[in-house]
Amino acid sequence: MAKGRSEADSDTAATRRGRPRSAETTNAILQSAYTLMATTGLAATSIDAVARHSNVSKMTIYKWWPSREALLIDAFLNHASLMLPLPATGAPAERLRSHAAAYAKALLGEFGRVQLAVISECISNTGSAEIFYERYLGYRRTALVELIAAGQQDRSIGATGTPEDLYDAIYGSLFYRYIFGIKPISPAHARNLVDTLLMIKNR
Repeated sequence: MAKGRSEADSDTAATRRGRPRSAETTNAILQSAYTLMATTGLAATSIDAVARHSNVSKMTIYKWWPSREALLIDAFLNHASLMLPLPATGAPAERLRSHAAAYAKALLGEFGRVQLAVISECISNTGSAEIFYERYLGYRRTALVELIAAGQQDRSIGATGTPEDLYDAIYGSLFYRYIFGIKPISPAHARNLVDTLLMIKNR
């Protein structure tokens, strides 16, 4: 899989010129924002609330993030990078099965609720989910699309569709089922979905 920027570096897009960020302070802000989203909801996760919870000044937060939406997405991204790391080693098929199963499991908990809330916030405030795609989904989608392409190249994946369409079929299906409460959604279902849609050989 081709190298790309790490998820840990993805928030640099929000950094403005000036004094370099403190990793400790950045983590405190991101962790506080996610904790507030998960426990009190997005409406209560204001910049003021994050500043109080993290013991970081509002001035610092506004300096490092261009908007509240950007902060919420980066907080979600940071948590996702810890909870759902992109697979780095192993055969493409197995890495895809593992990640899809972990995503399905995560959707059933607070992670799923927070993800849906953040997307809804972005659409409500801006009219589109573009900022969510730019700051979160784009990188992860590109990495997994490249993984599918690698499996097609080594012939462990038999599906001949474009890697982008195959990725969307897998993860779009899981998210669709989650949003509308369609059963079943489970790690086992996610693994079977990957095998079926990608026509994985040697299951």
